[in-house]
Amino acid sequence: MFAKAGEIAGAIWNALNENGAQSAKDLKKAAKAKSEKELYLGLGWLLREDKLNVEGDEKDPIFSLK
Repeated sequence: MFAKAGEIAGAIWNALNENGAQSAKDLKKAAKAKSEKELYLGLGWLLREDKLNVEGDEKDPIFSLK
């Protein structure tokens, strides 16, 4: 699970680095996450490392790199 979280976090970081700010729905597709659970696992990793900005509201968050 730890390795998968790091792998997804890397894919999310790359997607945000290449395309800029994105919604969770767009990020899931860009990072090729298999589920929302997997997406949020990677987002949590990046948030913990203080590498993400989160804007918008709980229903429709927008993520970008710091």
